[in-house]
Amino acid sequence: MNTPTSAHSIDRVLAVYTDGACSGNPGPGGWAWAVAPGGDPRGSGGEGRTTNQRMELVAAIEAIRTMGPVARAETKRLVIVSDSTYVVNCFKDRWWVRWKANGWRNAKKEPVANADLWRDLIALYEAHPEAERPDFQWVKGHSGDPMNDLVDQLAVAESQK
Repeated sequence: MNTPTSAHSIDRVLAVYTDGACSGNPGPGGWAWAVAPGGDPRGSGGEGRTTNQRMELVAAIEAIRTMGPVARAETKRLVIVSDSTYVVNCFKDRWWVRWKANGWRNAKKEPVANADLWRDLIALYEAHPEAERPDFQWVKGHSGDPMNDLVDQLAVAESQK
């Protein structure tokens, strides 16, 4: 997995931070994304009854849906930066490949949780040529990263509407 400073020079990367939030689990939730380093453009929204994991997935979906075409047009590598190991590890460890091969069942032979959103996210991911697919990078949440803090605040605000 590439990071914004690894195989690609920093000016050839479009880093988009994402986050999801939920008040109760399930409960009212919010999602947000914002482009580094300044936080614009950005997007956010929410749902009345959802889970934190679903909001993390929606944030990544909306970020790729909106910023994927921009990254392509600017010939930049899209990097989704998330504090969700659920999202990041799916791509880092290629869980999605096994899920698809197993009929959207996990290693325990149970239906994959949130398969509807995973299908959407994987379809967006696979729509990019393999060499141009988004990278996913983990950032520790609530650790003082200004962009992670921004998307967290936006997602929490959406969950409180």
